[in-house]
Amino acid sequence: MPSTALDHARWRTAWDEVMAGFVPGLDSLEASIGTTAETVLGRPPTRVLDLGGGPGVVAARMAERWPGTRVTLIDIDPVLLTLARDGVPPSVTVLDADLGEPGWTEAAGTGYDLVTAVMTVHYLRPESIRALYRHCRQAMSPGGLLVVADLIPDDNLPTITEALNPAPGEAAAELAWTQWWGEAAQAFPPLMAARADVFRHRPPANFAGDTTWHAAACRAAGFHEAGLLWRNGRHAALAALA
Repeated sequence: MPSTALDHARWRTAWDEVMAGFVPGLDSLEASIGTTAETVLGRPPTRVLDLGGGPGVVAARMAERWPGTRVTLIDIDPVLLTLARDGVPPSVTVLDADLGEPGWTEAAGTGYDLVTAVMTVHYLRPESIRALYRHCRQAMSPGGLLVVADLIPDDNLPTITEALNPAPGEAAAELAWTQWWGEAAQAFPPLMAARADVFRHRPPANFAGDTTWHAAACRAAGFHEAGLLWRNGRHAALAALA
């Protein structure tokens, strides 16, 4: 039986719950992004770009917070793109593009005053993250804000391995993640087959650069300032000003 919009809404809700387990304090992170953007810009953002936005739950909340704002979401996962297209409000545009390739900028265009990447950049290798930051800067209006939230360990952590080891409480989140995708395999067989094709030659890098690394990469990409915006354990958000 074909899935319905109500089914998709339930999948997005379940995804949101899984992500809240992976990113402790996700509500406070989103609030920090919103408040900082309004403070930096002196107004609500006019155009927002959500990189690796998945099923669109964060993009939809930004559209709800800023009713007059146009939000563009980019992802490459066929399952998540389908859920996003079925669930985001009309003010959100959903694009299928690979953030590891420069072509995504042509699809997205320019003129963004807020760009977000939540739990996205760890999939990319260091050189691809540096390129992503350069492309973000080119897509942004002067004075705009980039916020990258991910596994960004404190500079004092001795090794990246320690940064990637599960923290207390993350075992349950990992189990929920596995269960979500296991059930998705039964609910969306054609989409899961397409997903396997997409990621066959795109294994996740699982890179976790510390705050100093990301700040330096942002400055090298042309951002004027870059620094820590938010932290909860190993998860952090870096803000950079265009």
